[in-house]
Amino acid sequence: MIGVTVIWGTTFLIVHLAMRSCGPLFFVALRFLAAGGASLLVFHKCMRALTMRELGAGIAIGISIFLGYSLQTYGLQSITSSQSAFITAMYVPMVPVLQWVVLHRMPHLMNWVGIALAFGGLLLLAGPDAGGGAFSRGEAATLLGTVAIASEIILISRFAAQVDSRRVTVVQLLVAGILAFATMPLGGEAIPGFSWVWLVCSGGLGIASALIQLTMNWAQKAISPTRATVIYAGEPVWAGIIGRIAGERLPPLALLGALFIIAGVIVGELRPRGSKAVNDG
Repeated sequence: MIGVTVIWGTTFLIVHLAMRSCGPLFFVALRFLAAGGASLLVFHKCMRALTMRELGAGIAIGISIFLGYSLQTYGLQSITSSQSAFITAMYVPMVPVLQWVVLHRMPHLMNWVGIALAFGGLLLLAGPDAGGGAFSRGEAATLLGTVAIASEIILISRFAAQVDSRRVTVVQLLVAGILAFATMPLGGEAIPGFSWVWLVCSGGLGIASALIQLTMNWAQKAISPTRATVIYAGEPVWAGIIGRIAGERLPPLALLGALFIIAGVIVGELRPRGSKAVNDG
C-alpha cells in the first residue's frame, strides 16, 4: 500500500500535463477502460465465477471512482498538481465522518481535531493567492472529488472480505471507464484529435490504476478504513515532491496549508495512551 502512494503521487503531474491535449472525461474514460481491459485479460478465467454481490460491489465502487477521478481531473485543468494532491488528501479526515454517517461508528475525539486542522489547511491552500478563502472552480471540483474518493475507501472496506478482489477490480475499472465515456456528451466533450501525450499518459496510468485498485481491494481485507487512509496520506507528499522537481511553486500560505492538512491526517489517527479507538475497526 505504501508503493501505491508513490505511484499515486506521480499521477497528478501526468494528468495535469495530459489535460493540455484532451478533456477530463475522455481521459478518465481511456484511462480506466485501459485499466479494465488489462485486468480482464489477466483475470478473464476467474470472471466466469462472478457473483451478483461482486457485480454490485464493483458497480458501486466504480461509480465512486468515476466521480472522484472525473472531478479531480477536471480540477487539474486549472490548478497545479501539488494543489490537487493536497486538496485530495482531505479524503483522509472525511473517512471517519462517512463511517459515522454510513456505518454509525462515532469518530474519536482526535478525528475531530484532525478534521479541524485539515479544514484550516484547506482554507489556507485555497484561492489563487492562497489564503484568500475563495475557492476556484478547479479547487471546488477537486474537493467534491475527495468525498467520492472517501466513499470509495468505505465501500472497498465494506465488501473486501466478502468478494474476490480480482473480479471486483475488473468490474469497478470497466464501470468507471464506461461511465466517463457515456457522460462525455453531457460534459460537452468531443473525442480529441490524436496526440501521443494523451495516448501514452492514459495507457500508462491505466496500467497503474489496475495495480492500485487491485492492491487496495486486496490489502483492505486486513486493514481498517482509517488505518488505510493513514498509509494513503503519503500520496500528497510524493505529489508535492514531484511537482517541485517539475518546477511548481506554491506560495508560503499554501505551503502552510499543505502542512496543516498533513498534520490533520496524522493527528486524526493518534490515540492518547489509555483511550479507546472507536472507529479503528
